Amino acid sequence: MKYMLMMHAPHGTGDWQSFNWSPEDLQAHYGYWHRLNKELSESGELVGVEGLAAPGEAKVVRAGKNGVPAVTDGPFPEAKEFLAGYWIVEVDRPERAYEIAAKASAAPGPGGAPLILPIEVRRVMMSVPPGDM
Repeated sequence: MKYMLMMHAPHGTGDWQSFNWSPEDLQAHYGYWHRLNKELSESGELVGVEGLAAPGEAKVVRAGKNGVPAVTDGPFPEAKEFLAGYWIVEVDRPERAYEIAAKASAAPGPGGAPLILPIEVRRVMMSVPPGDM
């Protein structure tokens, strides 16, 4: 079963709060992600992982008149949190996806304290290879 683990970060000012961390805290934080992703890759559970740009760069696009894109700037004041990145994992049971999400949630922040970030876990219902679309 494939699961998407979506890491949410606080809204803040439109930039990631980690931009204000010390170099040591940032190094520890990114080192944690590197080790987690390596572990998942070596276990064969990692399908893909992506970190996203800060919410200040986000746009919402809707079809406008005559199909021309109607683009709205972000960040969006009604949102309390924004998607920071995601993993696609392939595991044999939902509980394993939850274990991975809990590990991701505990990434270190300033001073090494776990951030306890919310990680949304959703089963991937359908995968379509790009050539089959």
